[in-house]
Amino acid sequence: MCVGVPGKILERDEYTAIVDVMGSRLKIGILLTPDVEVGDWVLVHAGKALQVIDEQFALESIEAWKLINELREQGVIDPTDR
Repeated sequence: MCVGVPGKILERDEYTAIVDVMGSRLKIGILLTPDVEVGDWVLVHAGKALQVIDEQFALESIEAWKLINELREQGVIDPTDR
């Protein structure tokens, strides 16, 4: 199973973009999303933007990731469990 994270496009050039992924700036490939614009949200996996997503989905996903991280820190979720 692949898990993607939401990222907001901050800058872009022809083939790459800088995205904000929960406070971290990453350089990603945008060959699969050539029409992406600054301000768009994308689903990021393995250093690539897989698809453009809407802001509501992005923000809901970020909240879910925050909850998962909280539960890991509390020991409720073991990151080694599969």
